[in-house]
Amino acid sequence: MDLADALAGLDAHPWASVSHAYGPAEDLPDLLRALAEGGGGAEEAISELYSCILHQGTVYSASVDAVPYLARIAAGARPGAAEVLCLLGGLAESDDEWEIAPGAVRAAVATQIPLLIPLLAHEVVNVRLLTASTLGHTRNTEAAPVALRSRWKVEADPGVRAELLIALGRVDRSGAAVETRALLGADTPAPLRLAALLVALAAGEPWTDAHHDAALGLLPAREFTVDRYSMHHREPLYAIVDSLLRRETEADREAAFALLDAALRDGRPEVRAEALSAADHACHLSRSAPRRLVPAIAPLAAEYPASTLLGKLGPAAAEAAPTLAELAARPDDETADQALAVLVRVAPRQAAPLLARDLDRRPRALDAAGDFQAPAFPFDPALLAAVRARLAADGLGNNETADLVHLLRQWGPQAAAALPELYAVLPRFQYAATAITAVADAGPQAEREQAGAVLRAAAGSLMVARAHHDLTGETDVLLDAVAKALAAGPREVAEAAQAAATLGATAAGLLRALRAAVSEDAEPTTPQLDRDIAIATALWEIDGDAEEAVTILASVLDRTTGNQLWYRWTVVRAIRATALLGAAAQPLIPRLEQLLADPEKAPAAALALLAITDPDVVDLGRLAEAALHSAETGADISGACEALQALGVTALSPHQRLRVAELAEQDRRIVGSGVANSIIREDERLRALLTAI
Repeated sequence: MDLADALAGLDAHPWASVSHAYGPAEDLPDLLRALAEGGGGAEEAISELYSCILHQGTVYSASVDAVPYLARIAAGARPGAAEVLCLLGGLAESDDEWEIAPGAVRAAVATQIPLLIPLLAHEVVNVRLLTASTLGHTRNTEAAPVALRSRWKVEADPGVRAELLIALGRVDRSGAAVETRALLGADTPAPLRLAALLVALAAGEPWTDAHHDAALGLLPAREFTVDRYSMHHREPLYAIVDSLLRRETEADREAAFALLDAALRDGRPEVRAEALSAADHACHLSRSAPRRLVPAIAPLAAEYPASTLLGKLGPAAAEAAPTLAELAARPDDETADQALAVLVRVAPRQAAPLLARDLDRRPRALDAAGDFQAPAFPFDPALLAAVRARLAADGLGNNETADLVHLLRQWGPQAAAALPELYAVLPRFQYAATAITAVADAGPQAEREQAGAVLRAAAGSLMVARAHHDLTGETDVLLDAVAKALAAGPREVAEAAQAAATLGATAAGLLRALRAAVSEDAEPTTPQLDRDIAIATALWEIDGDAEEAVTILASVLDRTTGNQLWYRWTVVRAIRATALLGAAAQPLIPRLEQLLADPEKAPAAALALLAITDPDVVDLGRLAEAALHSAETGADISGACEALQALGVTALSPHQRLRVAELAEQDRRIVGSGVANSIIREDERLRALLTAI
């Protein structure tokens, strides 16, 4: 196919009527022409095409219209055909579609199959490989399987044969599975053997000893090229373990764990590295994985990936504590610090004296102990002395100071001896004010008075002023700080309004300034909406004017309609604010009831409706169903647990109770995202809540 045929109709095509990631697609003719002509501009053109018609995996109406030109350019067998085929395969693979009919782009690629089939016999291996991959991604079950099988019979290159098998697995799963049964032996080239394992798993083939032996015999497997452009298959052992665990049967779980156990105990570092990556994934996916795998992981604690995983597991990895403690006592500060940081999460009481001994040389361990998201680190007298000494040292950075102060804040009255150090650090680090209040609050009268005087003298910010109010109950310092913050501009309004709400009627003089700060923009920013929520709450707490608060909260809910995804957590905060108003927020009931259908907002809406609606008319079963659906879909699991707790078990039907039990007892974790170090811990916390419910 010559250049003119490949670009036929390009300039006459109505590109302005279709869009890509950056708007109307009027730039596509120049990009497609540069790609077809090759030369210096082709590389930039393919990069730009990825960016606009397959932007971060998303496809658009312009993606559909670009497909015939891309296919003709690829069929011309010019230099760069492999890159064009790779783009076509990515377009066909995508399920992330923007304002187009589902499958429209894939269908457009499928119509080009007759044009692409001859490339299966191309002299360049990579072109044959990527053609097979693209045909597989079309999911076409008629022409694609015939073409792939025809090439399968004559193809000699192991890498291409592997890709042909992967592609067949996408368009003829059962037929491809039959082919895999003869490809598990050691005489089968490694890429093809790996492809056979992946296809067999995708087809639901029973996992046998032959599969187990074949998988182990491939390790280390990262070097093999199987579906090289798929992120899933760049980690073969990870992919195998993932497929087995997602089958969710006891036999398949044990097969995955047996495979990992053997790989973790392998003497080759590169095999253990693959196994640890896959084991990390297994522990994030399966609740039974830690118990089964920790015995094999614990001896590897000196290896960074293993220690990182043990830290994520926390107390579930207690078996590794002796090894970690031994490593933490070594003279090598880098190794010892990493091991102690893990021990802090795995066995904190065992870690405390080691941290006290070397606090100034264990920054990672201190950061783990002072983690704001982790459970409180246990009090230790020797560690208190070390924290005091370190806090008094010169040249501390803000991060280290925050960790030290947070430890003292957690310990409360037990840290009373450290008040002088907290007083000294307060002028340069205002978060210390919260620790001073926590430590002094339950102390002797003289101690509280001294702490109050220190906070009063340093009260140049809302944080310090609020800490002073929390400790003393005196209002003048906080009133003055709130008034200054409101006058300073919009940046501090939300925090000022939250502080004013704690003052109640005492803050009546601030009402005018609070009302003046309410936003009126039709398309507000998230900070503006958050300010409005805080102001509505403050107005209610200060003068009990429900009508004004309801009007503001209704405005927030109305202005976020149609863009609920972008404003997700802002809407949740607004809903939670309505619950504070109780029955006075009943005008908002219709809006809240609509939000029950949104799994991300449903738990907050259920809690609000429970607080607002007349107990004689509220439909508890409906609220429970909305919260339970949110938990089952993973939309807001923590909020769902809170709502189910508030509703109580009597609000649940027998079927709903069974579903709660399934969430608590299933092997699959319900928390799948978040901060890496806290995902497993959060899943266990929510599992305990569900069990209690």
